[in-house]
Order: sequence, then C-alpha cells, then structure tokens
Amino acid sequence: MKIYKKIFHYCLILIVMSVPSSFVCAKNAPDSFADLAEKLMPSVVNIASTQTIKTTSNPFPFQFPPGSPFEDMFKEFNQPRERKSTGLGSGFIIDSKGIVVTNNHVIQGAEDIIVSVNGSKEYKAKVIGKDPYMDLAVLQIESDEKFKPVSFGDSDKARIGDWVVAIGNPFGFGGTVTSGIISSRNRDIGLTRYDDFIQTDASINQGNSGGPLFNLDGKVIGINTAIIAPGRSGSIGIGFAIPSNPASHVIEQLIEFGETKRGWLGVRIQVVTKEIADVEKLEEVAGALVASVSEGSPAGKAGVKAGDIILEFDGKKVDTMRRLPKLVAQTQVGKRVKVKIWRNQKLISKTVLLGRLESSKEFKAENKIESGDEIIIETLKISVRDLNKNDISERDLPKNSTGIVVTKISENSPLMFLSVNDVIVELQKKKITSSNQFSKLVNDIVNKGQKTLMFAIYDSGGQRTYLTVKLK
Repeated sequence: MKIYKKIFHYCLILIVMSVPSSFVCAKNAPDSFADLAEKLMPSVVNIASTQTIKTTSNPFPFQFPPGSPFEDMFKEFNQPRERKSTGLGSGFIIDSKGIVVTNNHVIQGAEDIIVSVNGSKEYKAKVIGKDPYMDLAVLQIESDEKFKPVSFGDSDKARIGDWVVAIGNPFGFGGTVTSGIISSRNRDIGLTRYDDFIQTDASINQGNSGGPLFNLDGKVIGINTAIIAPGRSGSIGIGFAIPSNPASHVIEQLIEFGETKRGWLGVRIQVVTKEIADVEKLEEVAGALVASVSEGSPAGKAGVKAGDIILEFDGKKVDTMRRLPKLVAQTQVGKRVKVKIWRNQKLISKTVLLGRLESSKEFKAENKIESGDEIIIETLKISVRDLNKNDISERDLPKNSTGIVVTKISENSPLMFLSVNDVIVELQKKKITSSNQFSKLVNDIVNKGQKTLMFAIYDSGGQRTYLTVKLK
C-alpha cells in the first residue's frame, strides 16, 4: 500500500506541476480598459471631410426619349446642382507636431478637412501624402500647438486571440472605445492590391475608418479600415485593420517624400493551380506563374521569362500568387535580390536589381488621371470621373461598385439619353473600373469597327438599366 501511495503522490505532483504550465502564457482578461482608454483618447482624432457633389434630379418618374420636343422644354428641371457632402472618419496622432494617420478613403476628394482632437477642439488639416493602394493617408494639423502622439507596435508579434482595443468615431459618436480579440491574420478580402489584414471582433462601424487598433501596451498594431456588414447592418464582429508594420513603412515614405517608393519587378502573374503544379512536377501548389514580362523591366533584364514560376523572393517563400506583390512592394528600390524560379522542372536562381513601381510605364498609365479628376472621352463627347466611396454611400449603391460618373454631356454627344451624374458600370458587358479603362475600352471597340455600344448604368434614382446606342 505504501508503494501505491508513493506512486499516487508522485503522479499527483506531476499533474499539479503540469496544469499551470498551460496557463502561464495565457493573459487573463483585464478587469478594466479604463486606464488604457484614458491614456490613449487624447491621441485619437475625429475627421470630417467636405466635398462638393454635383447632382441632377429628375422630377418626373420617366425620361424623355432623345429628340423629343419635351426634352428642351423641361431641360431646366434636369440641370446639375451642387451641394456639400460631409464624410466622417477617424485617425490618430503619431507626432507631437500634429501629424495624423488615417485611411485614404476618409479624405478622398476632400476640399476641406477638419480634425477634432480629444472630442473638443477643432483644427484645419492638409494632406501630406496619400496611398490609395494601401488606403492610407497622412495629414498635418495646421497649428503650432503640441499634441500627444502614440507609437506603432510590432504587428508581426500580434497573435490570434490577443486582446485589442479600438478607438474611433463610429456614426459621428467620437471617442468611442470598443474591445475584442484578434480573430485572424493575413486576411485577403480583395479590397486593395496589398491586402494582408488583421481580423478583429472589436466592434468597428462606419466612421471608425482610419482609427487605431491598440494592443494592451497601448501600441498601434493596426489601422481600422473595413467591416463585413450584410444588408448594411452595423458591426457583426468581423472587422479588418491594416497591420502596423507594412503601414508604418508606407507612412514613413509619405511623410518624407509625399509619395510612395515601392519595389517593382515588372511581371504579370497568375495563380498556380493544382493542374499547373502537376504539369510542372511541383511538389506543392505554390508560387506565382509569370504570364508576361514587361519590356525593359528589372525581371526582363535579369532573364526572367514567361512560364517561369517564382517560388522565392529575397529569401522569402512565395506560397501564393498574392504574396509576391506584397513582398516586392515592401522591398527597397535599388536592392539586388535573389529570385528562385522553377523552370523546365528545375530550380534556378536569378539576381534582380529592383526598380521603382511609381516610375514604371504601367503605373503611369494606370494613374494618368487621379480619381476625382475629369477626363474627356472624345469619341462619345462626354466627360467622366471615377466613382468614389462617397458616391457609393450617398447613392446607396452596392458596396463593391466600380464605375465612372458622367460629369458633362456635349450637345452633339451620341449619349444624349444619359444625364449628368449617371453612373456607367458596364460597357459591352465588361465591368468598368476606372475612367482610363473606360476610355481604352471605348477606343478598342471603335477601332474594331463595332457600331453598337451597350451600357449598364445607375440613374440618379438608383435604378440599374441597360441601354444601347448606335454610333454614326
């Protein structure tokens, strides 16, 4: 019996010793976030941006057909009108001189920006730099006062299950504090080119955009940017924040240069499917398949070819196609990097001298006209601009809508059936993403000799309609 008792006591000691170890690394839920919130609130700001919106309102439940004698008679009722639109968002101070970080979509197209600090004092602010690709913007408060800044934490050390606190301006209720945990990491929701979001269940709503996501040390580990809200409901516990590490890299560039300086490889890539991996005799489905190489690009000069599969970039594994652009963008311009490539069922290496994305022909063509600026489509005798977030919100369009807004229609335009402020979302059943893409598509169609154009539009009443026109 004594032997059994000794064995029992020995086992009991082992159990007692082993149980606490499973709890050592787990942090208990805080009794309160009050001290943390009190410390951080003065560094979080509310942002109000104002812009002029041109609208037309048709008082009739129908539209007169082109050439109708009633069209000129009632034309004055359909003239464009201007009104002021105000958008609300959040931000946070990162320098005592009043440098503020927020989302680009919070201030996009803004004519005036007002920053409210600590829920009371208001200041005018100007844009130092913005990056639509990561949806970031940096503002400067126009004041000589000293402000209380916060600092960035290391988002790479943030773990799923960690406690986080969000502070912002949801629905205009400034200084709102919510808490939750990190639900997931490295989320790609197709919102930006460089999606790598932290997912959180801390309550985030409209107006929280641009606000900080803090860890329990009071460091910013994320910038609240998006939510999933089916049926335009409020928070359902699925919010997304830009991680602080890649964000701070872009923010530093915006402060120093007023623009970004991203690495550029010069390849167009696509997903490596299981079928492609089988044909190429790859051990796993990974990498980025090079569909084409830009002439004179860093990749072209280094000997990268169409059909290559990039498996590693600068010592980092390219596990998915979407990972490569993020790795390239975060790498310093002018750096020589080793790229591991799968070609003809063999692994080879190439050394690439990285270029600058913003200096590439592709980037310049894509960004020839900034969103919000009008361009003239000569063939159709109309002026258009890109659809923006405010348009989508004001007109209650589907959340992920893309398209162009008609700003002017000449008297000899073949599109007289349109009205100023109509939104064109499709042409020949192809989705419209920007003014430049629309202009190119029109030219391509005309050059092919096609005479009939088919549009999908949203009119000023929010009705989606297909319309056709024959070109002379």
